[in-house]
Amino acid sequence: MIGTTKEKTIAAIATGQSPGGIGIIRISGSNARQVADKVFRAKNGKLLAQAKGYTAHYGHVYDGDTQLDEAIALVFAAPASFTGEDVVELSCHGGLVILKNVLRAVLSAGASAAGPGEFTKRAFLNGKMGLTEAESVMALISANGNQAARLALASHDGALEKRITALREKLIHAAAHLSAWADYPEEEIPEVDPVVLGEELYEAETELQSMIDQFDAGRAIREGVDTVIAGRPNVGKSTLMNLLSGCERSIVTQYAGTTRDIVEETVLLGDVTLRLADTAGIRMTDDPVEQIGVTKAKNRVASAQLVLAVFDSTQPLNDEDRELIASAGAVPSVAIVNKSDLEHSSDLAELSQHFSHVVKLSAKEGSGLRELEDAVAHVLHTSGLDPSEGILFTERQRDVARRSLASVEEALTALNSGMTLDAVTVSLEGAISDLLELTGERATEAVVDSVFAQFCVGK
Repeated sequence: MIGTTKEKTIAAIATGQSPGGIGIIRISGSNARQVADKVFRAKNGKLLAQAKGYTAHYGHVYDGDTQLDEAIALVFAAPASFTGEDVVELSCHGGLVILKNVLRAVLSAGASAAGPGEFTKRAFLNGKMGLTEAESVMALISANGNQAARLALASHDGALEKRITALREKLIHAAAHLSAWADYPEEEIPEVDPVVLGEELYEAETELQSMIDQFDAGRAIREGVDTVIAGRPNVGKSTLMNLLSGCERSIVTQYAGTTRDIVEETVLLGDVTLRLADTAGIRMTDDPVEQIGVTKAKNRVASAQLVLAVFDSTQPLNDEDRELIASAGAVPSVAIVNKSDLEHSSDLAELSQHFSHVVKLSAKEGSGLRELEDAVAHVLHTSGLDPSEGILFTERQRDVARRSLASVEEALTALNSGMTLDAVTVSLEGAISDLLELTGERATEAVVDSVFAQFCVGK
């Protein structure tokens, strides 16, 4: 790991950039207490430099002789703090002007403005958390649903790091046996059994592939899914859009071709965030404006991450429906047979041949919504996610896991093709090195800087 940090004392507003009851200025570094003492005057007259860790002090914040606000100063002594350094947090009233004035006074007192993610970066560099735990901080902040929050919290508690460490230790054990057997032939070291080694490599390959496969499902929960509502005119696309949105986002009439442009909204369906797009009805038309809308609709279907293909239960399938069936088959899709409250004429058997999930729904009445929620969860593979397993959740993590998987596959190929065990060892060591980078134990400064550049200031 990169060595511990002995850098300048830093400060930033640690709460959101909007008015609130309380706002916090965080100061971290070897001179945090001394800097705070230049702006904070405790009611009891005591200095923060002499205070014990985990104590709170009431007083006022000053810029020179000008009183800025009353405040509570919380003192955290190194190494028992978030960053592992001395930390002082000044809790003031949450007005933006007050917070900016207090921060300005703190910076004038000798602190430097913190960069994006610099507090969490110091926590990582000082050994307070691993890199995957640090990366989970922003996922916790940006979580937009209960499942997203659970995934981020599990990683912050070390679930992903434990999973990676367990895998890495198995590979290290195999590599150590290979090296010892090759380097010390005079010692009574058990001979490497190719069958046992192959089983160990296969287990590692399976585990890495499982982690990579779970990434897309986890991303659907964290970041949301580009979703298109598509179908021929008057099947109820706009009514479905309004049902999912909880408000009138799309105009609904009995006239075909009402929706001509794409109407967008972000909704939470169960644990999955859907970035919905209600598109023009797909049909042949002589109207040049509607033609543009139809072309846009087809393009959005082709590029979507999820298609909600809507069909009218009161009408038999026609050529326009079958065109949608063909185009939706290339992306994850759910068939929605709308107007289920009316008499059925659609051929559900034909839809079942092309879609893994067919849901009967009445967008007008609101029935069938839970079935749609379950179908979307199954199609996106989010229903079986267990946060406690530890899920990859950044592109960096997935890329490193892919490299490690490639090295394990190389080791298996070398073993199965009868190459020397030295070749297997080289590939095995590559996989181990990648896993060390994944947890940050062998991460370069460039990798670390890249990770924390994605953070917000104050974290």
